[in-house]
Amino acid sequence: MKEKNEFRLVSENIPRGDQPEAINQLVDGIESGKKYQTLLGATGTGKTFTMAQTIARLNKPALVISHNKTLAAQLYEEFKELFPDNAVSYFVSYYDYYQPEAYIPQRDIYIEKDASRNDDLDRLRLAATTNLITRNDVIIVASVSCIYGLGSPDAYKKSVITLSVGQFINRRDLLSALSDLQYERTDIELVRGKYRVRGDVIEVYPASEEFAYRIELFGDEIEGIQFINPLTGEILADETSVYIFPAVHYVLPENQLIDSIDGIRDEMVKRAGQLRTEGKLLEAQRLTARTQYDLEMMQEVGYCSGVENYSRHLDGRPAGSKPYTLLDYFPDAITDQLNAGNTNQNGEKDWVVFVDESHVTLPQIRAMYNGDQARKRVLVDHGFRLPSAMDNRPLKFDEVENVWQQVIFVSATPGPYELEECQGEIVEQIIRPTGLVDPPIEVRPATGQVNDVIEEAQKCIKKGQRALITALTKRLSEDLASFMADQGIRCRYLHSEIDTLDRIQILRELREGEFDVLIGVNLLREGLDLPEVAFVAILDSDKAGFLRSTTSMIQQIGRAARNVDSYVVLYADSITPAMQEAMDETNRRREIQLKYNQDHGITPKTIKKAIRTGIESELRARKIAREALNTTEQEYDRTERIHELDEQMLEAAKLLEFEKAAMLRDRIKEIKAAPDMGKLIEKSGGQRKTQKPGTPGTKVIKKRKKKSS
Repeated sequence: MKEKNEFRLVSENIPRGDQPEAINQLVDGIESGKKYQTLLGATGTGKTFTMAQTIARLNKPALVISHNKTLAAQLYEEFKELFPDNAVSYFVSYYDYYQPEAYIPQRDIYIEKDASRNDDLDRLRLAATTNLITRNDVIIVASVSCIYGLGSPDAYKKSVITLSVGQFINRRDLLSALSDLQYERTDIELVRGKYRVRGDVIEVYPASEEFAYRIELFGDEIEGIQFINPLTGEILADETSVYIFPAVHYVLPENQLIDSIDGIRDEMVKRAGQLRTEGKLLEAQRLTARTQYDLEMMQEVGYCSGVENYSRHLDGRPAGSKPYTLLDYFPDAITDQLNAGNTNQNGEKDWVVFVDESHVTLPQIRAMYNGDQARKRVLVDHGFRLPSAMDNRPLKFDEVENVWQQVIFVSATPGPYELEECQGEIVEQIIRPTGLVDPPIEVRPATGQVNDVIEEAQKCIKKGQRALITALTKRLSEDLASFMADQGIRCRYLHSEIDTLDRIQILRELREGEFDVLIGVNLLREGLDLPEVAFVAILDSDKAGFLRSTTSMIQQIGRAARNVDSYVVLYADSITPAMQEAMDETNRRREIQLKYNQDHGITPKTIKKAIRTGIESELRARKIAREALNTTEQEYDRTERIHELDEQMLEAAKLLEFEKAAMLRDRIKEIKAAPDMGKLIEKSGGQRKTQKPGTPGTKVIKKRKKKSS
């Protein structure tokens, strides 16, 4: 089943500077069995290219872990470009918005889980696990969501349906198998995760693909299999065999579901009895009612809201055991029963992990478990969840260490953990292939810093270059952006409250010259590749704290290391130890780089890098297309929606829920201010689709978000 493909790196560039030596050291370290290595790569030295060369030389599946979606999207696009013929996957949280279930005892407030799920990200996640099962040449770029629970990889693999031309299969059995894989039947529109039946023709839209399968039967024999366009029905290719993977990561055989329900019910009875013994009658009644409702849902439809809280029972794991995660889907001699290969002589997993920006990513991985357990402990204590919900969790850090076999930490500023595990031995990559050196640094007084930074930004803009300014707070970044705009400077601000896709869009617009100055807090530090930036200003550099630590400052200074005219200004009334260490390290690297350029006769050149329209643009385009389609297929009843929200707002005010009422008021204003999409399309020369209800390929009912019960 698994294809034995080899990694093939495609690039006009070749390793230069100290890249060849770094690649050789990393490859030699992996082949000699070293578990941990650290690549200290200065900003702009081509760490991604070095990782790609290392993967190609090792020819092993690779997991690249990043600490945020923005950087993960950038890495994904770069690896896709370098490995066009291999399986490069993207695995991040599939939520655009996520509010976890929580309870605040002090105010007796229960907060229901609320989330906005992104179907495109879900497809990419399923494609990642599918690639791991079917191919050897896999690179997965993931956020820390890779240490959160997924369904059992064994159950996932065993559930795969294999179909081939000439195979005999009962039509009813095939439809039943598709339902077991959580595919839903539809008679109208063929969408992802559904199947459609028309006589002896069955069309299935796999959850992890962008095309559908058409299976033609003659009696009980499969007569033909085609890949088709799910929208138009156009035949894309004829195939002899296909694999249909589950529509979700949680797949459970019916007999195992029955056993799981019995286990959940037994735990409920014991826990409710324990709560009554402790005098917690309300909590016992609450737990019994909620759990019995969930069990009834699972018996009737196979799942329930919050089914992940019962994952320990569903997976058949003992109490306290670690959950299955993406890491368990990588090839292994014990769990990988459908595939062979990809294990070393000791039978251990034979794949390599790159922890990008490890000084940030590792602390984030460590923090996941404790935060999750603190929230769930309150829910369990007050009868909202069974104790087994505690086992639906991210991995502990020591569990992560046990799972990964060989790891390469990648950072311009490695942390204490990396240095300790590598026993102080690090692979340095300081020389930039372009000959660029670290920027000169100047310290100026913090008094009057705003006027000075505006003056420097204007000088930069006159040269056709961009500027980055880092402030300490979100409020300051917004106020400074507003003030600079009043001075005629085209600027934007960027911080954690900006949506993920909007952040990437802002960064691309900065490169394209839509504006000239970007002001931010902490999102401008690691991994952002902005060659057009020539001036970096760090306001209030002498303030103590994480944002002005040695590591943070070196990373911020590195944003100016991709332009030949770059320079950095630190605004401070005194030089702190963190500032001094950052300046000393920058000057050390600068001296090495200048000497290398002099010895090899290199003249520095600004990095020339294409502005990609990456994965975020693709996802945004699909989202806009869906919204436009939903809006134009039938008239959007704005009046009805406003009336509905108005009633909800008045009801919230009546119940003294003023924050909710204010949110609903703002939503009403947004709807009133929004343009009529139908009129806009007609104005631009487009036409609305007017089709009869029931016509295949069209939506006939506009879905609305269900009210929570």
